[in-house]
Amino acid sequence: MPYQPRVAILVPAPGYHETWQPAFARKAAALAGAGLAVEQRAWIDPGDLTGFDLILPLFAWGYQRDPARWYALLDRLEAEALPVVNPVPVLRWNSDKAYLAELGAGGVAVVPTIEVAALDDASLAEARGKLGVEEVVIKPAISGGADGTHRIAPDAPVPADAVGRRRLVQPLMPGILTEGEVSLFFFADRFSHAIVKRPAAGDFRVQTQFGGREAAWEASGEAQALAAAALAAAPAPPVYARVDMVGDAAGRLHIMELELIEPSLFLNFAPDGGAAFGWAIMSALPR
Repeated sequence: MPYQPRVAILVPAPGYHETWQPAFARKAAALAGAGLAVEQRAWIDPGDLTGFDLILPLFAWGYQRDPARWYALLDRLEAEALPVVNPVPVLRWNSDKAYLAELGAGGVAVVPTIEVAALDDASLAEARGKLGVEEVVIKPAISGGADGTHRIAPDAPVPADAVGRRRLVQPLMPGILTEGEVSLFFFADRFSHAIVKRPAAGDFRVQTQFGGREAAWEASGEAQALAAAALAAAPAPPVYARVDMVGDAAGRLHIMELELIEPSLFLNFAPDGGAAFGWAIMSALPR
């Protein structure tokens, strides 16, 4: 029997609150179809990883709740020169949404963002003034799954869990309530598929745990070009990528975030069922 390269997928800690197993099964099936043998390791304590041909942090869900442990893991992977995809410099860069400022400075259309080191009512009012809006969204710079994300109405105070904390302040983009948030997926620099995620009535969050729903979306040339421009800013070309974007009042798309660590890839919407994803990972194996 020919040798099957061993791939470790980093998964959530035991007891993690979100259901991740169905998405894991889809990714594992795509990787198995490409000839890879898949094993699970909890990201918080993965043990000895030296026997693996490749390490994928595809389900390192919850890292935003323990950034110190996450960065320590990245340091370890780098120090041991382990084969990781996406590469550790990409993972580290993508962990903190400060990269949005870098994209904006490079001319990429991003959701306008103001970073505040210690948010309070005065700094929130100042950010509202700079953005020229009254209704805003705040989120941690290291975040995921809408953790710590709040929609703040005009004149409303800072939520208790954000007082004195580092936060990003953004306008509530009109497109999220009308058209939804769109996600484009790329494997080895090649566009695969796209979806639109719409929030439940009365909400602005598109995640399924808040009632969000997904549908296939036909990605325009404009959307694909914007995604490619954003991905070009990463420290190295990502092997897998999800690019989330949303429209402004005029319908012009802006980058909301890049998901290069542990994105849901919605392979059930991929025309090839995830074959391109499997091929991209197989092609990333060290030679």
